[in-house]
Amino acid sequence: MSRRTAWQCASLLLDYPTEELLGRLPAIRTAAAALPERLASPLLGFVDHLVGSDVAELQAAYVDTFDDRRRCNLFLTYFAHGDTRKRGMALLRFKQAYLAAGVVPDDAELPDHLSVVLEFAATVDPDVGYQLLEDHRAGLEVLRMSLRDLGSPYAAVLEAVCATLPALRGDEWNAVRRLAAEGPPEEEVGLTPYGTPGFDPALTDRSVDLPMPTVRGA
Repeated sequence: MSRRTAWQCASLLLDYPTEELLGRLPAIRTAAAALPERLASPLLGFVDHLVGSDVAELQAAYVDTFDDRRRCNLFLTYFAHGDTRKRGMALLRFKQAYLAAGVVPDDAELPDHLSVVLEFAATVDPDVGYQLLEDHRAGLEVLRMSLRDLGSPYAAVLEAVCATLPALRGDEWNAVRRLAAEGPPEEEVGLTPYGTPGFDPALTDRSVDLPMPTVRGA
């Protein structure tokens, strides 16, 4: 239950910031405070960052972090497949997983958006949701390290998400190193059949290349 609560909190906190989200912060704080320290601490720290913040400033920071930076990408399949044809099949797998659980995906968002995956894992099928996260563990770790290296407050939320998953094994660290060194594949194809959210880094022409994150703790 702790893991599902952490996923729900993280899902809300990683969504585009709005007045509605700020209004939910007391409930998120109460839920996060009941979690084990390794999950509660980073989530509560990020909640503290949001409290009293101006919504317009939070929205600008969100776009700057996740829209304009290829290495800080909330779409899980992008890390593994970039803008290649294989990404379309990977996105289909997410849709099929949701449909099999009786959930019709909202076309307003790509199904591999981390907030969507976390909400599914928290509220619909924790086993399937966990497997989707675990299958994209290398991408999650690179995202966490990219946010950390950027000095983004969102790194704390990714720390909590990664803390709900098993520690990386040797072969998984190799995958993280390889992804950190090489980045996602770069073959570009149209993904409009799968939806094109305005802040999808894979589809924007305003991407900014950043150095790949440093790998620590191997």
